[in-house]
Amino acid sequence: MSAPTSSSFAEAFKGWPPPVLDPAGPFSNSVTTLAWVLMAGAVAIFLLVCVAMWVALYGSDALRAKLGGERVVKWFGLVIPAGVLLLLLVWGLTLVRGLTTIQGDELRMRVSGNLYWWRVSYLDAAGRELHADANELHIPVGRPVVVDMVSEDVIHSFWVPKLGGKMDMIPGRTNRLKLQADKPGSYGGQCAEFCGGAHSLMGFVVVAHEAADWQRWMDARLKPAPAGLSVEALRGRQLFNEVGCAACHRVAGTDAQGIAGPDLTHVGSRLSLGAGILPNTRATLIGWIADSQSIKPNNRMPAYRSLKADELNALASYMESLK
Repeated sequence: MSAPTSSSFAEAFKGWPPPVLDPAGPFSNSVTTLAWVLMAGAVAIFLLVCVAMWVALYGSDALRAKLGGERVVKWFGLVIPAGVLLLLLVWGLTLVRGLTTIQGDELRMRVSGNLYWWRVSYLDAAGRELHADANELHIPVGRPVVVDMVSEDVIHSFWVPKLGGKMDMIPGRTNRLKLQADKPGSYGGQCAEFCGGAHSLMGFVVVAHEAADWQRWMDARLKPAPAGLSVEALRGRQLFNEVGCAACHRVAGTDAQGIAGPDLTHVGSRLSLGAGILPNTRATLIGWIADSQSIKPNNRMPAYRSLKADELNALASYMESLK
């Protein structure tokens, strides 16, 4: 797989923030249909209220008497609203029930919300983790995906407008939501529940592949970190352990097994850094390692301002090699 570039990042995150009423899958289509009906109903009610106000202000005495009569109050104040709300409730629940209904043959994933990034796990049918990642979800086209959503700190909200509905991630609770993409492409997502100072910088991307391409992608991700490294990358790997990166980050096949931060086993192939806010390039890697706090304030990664330029380059070279 080729290295990510600024153009691939721009393609993945074009049109940011994600378009809300542009569905690209069956589950988001249900949510969009419900949204349009509710907006149309709101417009109809607004127009009805405007007509009632006009009659109250400028209508004839006979019309105003009818408007304030017992029959109008009974039907338009109680019977019709109650009936409309009941119909909307039944129809709405029927329309979106597929968002959480589990059939058993879906691809399974788990996404954990953290301040301010996303821990991503690919699961087998029994719920065991097959592959760990961060801030990106890769899914096959045309296949429903069940996402188990949990939070490791505060309330977050998982939302990919073009592929599905919105669901809160609550500490101590597992919520489930289904996604599906009808065609290949990159779809932006965002935390939709205020979770702290860097909430607006907590994005992610869902990449939809054709089924065969997705299987090749998954097979490649199940391999350990590459063994053959350049001299600069070897120096970076040494620094990775010396400065304490391994205490927070995991790189499969190495002694780095930290879980406090994102899994970095394949960080070199990701589209973005910092949960969707930077393209994944050598320059942005160096900037993020040196002083992530100036890029995303209050994130949990400390700044490494004491590292020299050649050391930062070596660490970035090692990160780039992890594909």
